[in-house]
Amino acid sequence: MANTVEWPVRLTLVEEDGTTTARAVLTTATTTFTGHGTARCSPEDRDIPEIGDEIAAGRALRDLAGQLLRVADEELEGVGAAPPRRQNRVAYGWTDAMA
Repeated sequence: MANTVEWPVRLTLVEEDGTTTARAVLTTATTTFTGHGTARCSPEDRDIPEIGDEIAAGRALRDLAGQLLRVADEELEGVGAAPPRRQNRVAYGWTDAMA
């Protein structure tokens, strides 16, 4: 039997002085997760707010995804079905620390 669940995500973007911050809030039946992301415009670059929005939103959603995967891993471990541990994870793209 099919089961459908809807988890709404609310994404808020704020741009100020060349910095865009994003907050992604996911509400499930049992909890709320909040992801954060930031994008900064380099002083040499043209300020194009849409690009900052996309980068900050992507980072907030990636943060949210990481939280969900960590919780799922912990819950799997709790029932004896833990996924294999990775020693070194490779980061793709720019990290918030590099922004």
